[in-house]
Parts: sequence; structure tokens; C-alpha cells
Amino acid sequence: MFKLENTEIPYLPVLPQRPLPIVIIGAGGIVNDAHLPAYRKAGFEVVGITNRTRARAEKLAAEWGIPQVYDSVAEAVAHAPTDAVYDITIMPEQFVETLEQLPDGAGVLIQKPMGDYFWQSQEILEVCRGKNLVAAINCQLRFAPYVAATREMLRHGLIGELYDMEVRVTLETPWELFPHVMVHPRLEIQYHSIHYIDLIRSFLGEPNRVLAKTLKHPAKALSSSRSTILFDYGETMHAVINTNHDHSFGPENQESFIKWEGTKGAIKARMGLLMNYPHGVPDKFEYCLVREGEAPVWHTVALEGSWFPDAFMGTMGSLMRFKNGETDVLPTSVEDVIKTMAVVEAAYASSDGKQ
Repeated sequence: MFKLENTEIPYLPVLPQRPLPIVIIGAGGIVNDAHLPAYRKAGFEVVGITNRTRARAEKLAAEWGIPQVYDSVAEAVAHAPTDAVYDITIMPEQFVETLEQLPDGAGVLIQKPMGDYFWQSQEILEVCRGKNLVAAINCQLRFAPYVAATREMLRHGLIGELYDMEVRVTLETPWELFPHVMVHPRLEIQYHSIHYIDLIRSFLGEPNRVLAKTLKHPAKALSSSRSTILFDYGETMHAVINTNHDHSFGPENQESFIKWEGTKGAIKARMGLLMNYPHGVPDKFEYCLVREGEAPVWHTVALEGSWFPDAFMGTMGSLMRFKNGETDVLPTSVEDVIKTMAVVEAAYASSDGKQ
């Protein structure tokens, strides 16, 4: 929390009063890099893990002190505590068959994206509805400290009426660290810019339409590595995403930021995680408030935490709090994120010239 204009600005994730035991399904790199560090920091207990390749689950269990390794989802469910929440970190084509094995009414956090195509997203939604699952998608950028601080500043009207939101990413992304993802036919928007689409929706709601183009690099085998996505929110709101993962020219002119502009001020947040990935550089949170008769001045606030791992505390924590009845809001519920997937699908339709 920091103070601005005599207003307290909380930005760290709100944790559940009664954390629930976690069973992890999947043992990929994101589990080691973000999920488990976040859960340890939050004080959440991971009671078991399963993976198609048992050795990978055993390795993570040994490193992170997870007491049980299971051979299958069915075995994990059979031995899980009745109040367990399930953290699904596998590839989207495996979601439906996995969700069908969970107990009716269970809490489940599903790794984004919510399916690779919109028809898969709809299937996932129907399974969650049919089994009455308390289901959320791990759209964790919404919980990054600089995003949470911005949302609170907007709630207090500190930068006035929001009229411009921009995400710009210009850097070199080591896709080879994600071998199962880099071969995907819908790489850039589906697995990267989806974060920003979801983020913009969380601030601005549903766009009237989307204009987009996603592009290949002439010397790379990737399906796409650069995108521009423009959202139509009417006559005054400008919202745009520009990503370029092919900037292989050193760090001097790399960029990775979200910027919000309003009638009384502006906020800019550097997403340091993406630069020199996976090592990253420090985040930076800046704001400028307009004062009549005064020259604009930018101020920097040192925020605690970052996207990895702190935002993952937020997605899991919000699921636990909702499951416990501590809140009546589940921000990244499947019912909400299905709308993000509709925007993703609209972006691909626009890029393909189908709308």
C-alpha cells in the first residue's frame, strides 16, 4: 500500500482467511517458475501433484516439498481432501477430459488460454456449468501489482476519466523456452497478447468491434510473432496493443509497458518480466497528475512484488476466497473469460480478413 493525495492505494493480492489445499495437475515450467513460488509466498499448501510423465511431477515434488505424487488425475481426485482446489496447468486440448474427472462443485483454476479455439472455450464452459464447478482461468496479469495499483487509482478518480489505454511490447522473446507453445498455429495472440486483451476488457468492458493483424517474421518458422490489435470503444476511448517479439537489436530500444491516460493524469507501468526473459529487469510504476498552472511532473513509486510470482497469488487467492464465501466476486471466472476468448477469436477473424 502507498499513499497518494491522502488516499491509501492498496495493490497487493487479498489472501483468503482460510486457505484451501491445492492439487496440481501438470508439471510444466510455469508451475516451477510461478505457481509454486507464489503458493509458497502466500502460505498455500500444495498437497499433491500429477503429470502424464510421472518423473516430472516427482522432480517438482522433491524440490518443493509436495507430499504426494499421483499417477493419474483419477488417483489425485480419489486421494484429495474434500475441500481441495485443483490447479490445472496442462495444454488446452486436455482441459475437457480433465475437468470431467473432477468432483462436482469443486474449485478449479485453469491455465490460460481457455481453449485454443472458441469452440473449445465453449466446450470448457459447458463442462464447468454441467458439473457446477467453481472455475476460474489463470488470467493473472489482472493481479500484477502495477495493474492493481492503477485500478485503485482509477477507482478514486485520481487520473480523471480514462480515455486512452496502450500496451506496447518491443523485445526479443526466447520462444524456444516454450517448445509446446512455439509450434502453435495461433502463437502470438493466443498465447501472449491474450494477456493484454483480457486486461483491457477488465478495465474497459466489451468492445464494439476489434481490428487486428498478426504477422510472421520472414526468417522464422513461427506462425506469428508480431501483432497490432485495435479496440473500438466509441468516439473518445483509444485502446491498442502493439507487440513485436522480433526486436533482436539489444536492450537499448526495447519496450514493455502498459499506459493509461485520463483527463487528470496518466500512469505508465513497465512490465520488467518480459525484458531479458526469463531473468527480467525491474518493474517501474510512474504516474503524473495534472495541476492547473503547473508543469506536468512524473513520480515513481517502488511497488512490492511483480507479475511473477505475485499475480499468481491473486488468481488462486481470489478463487479460494470465492469458494469460501469470503467474497461474491470471482474476477476471472469462466463466465467472464469466455468473453476474452470471443475477443481473441474476433481478432483472428479480423486478421484473416473475415470481418
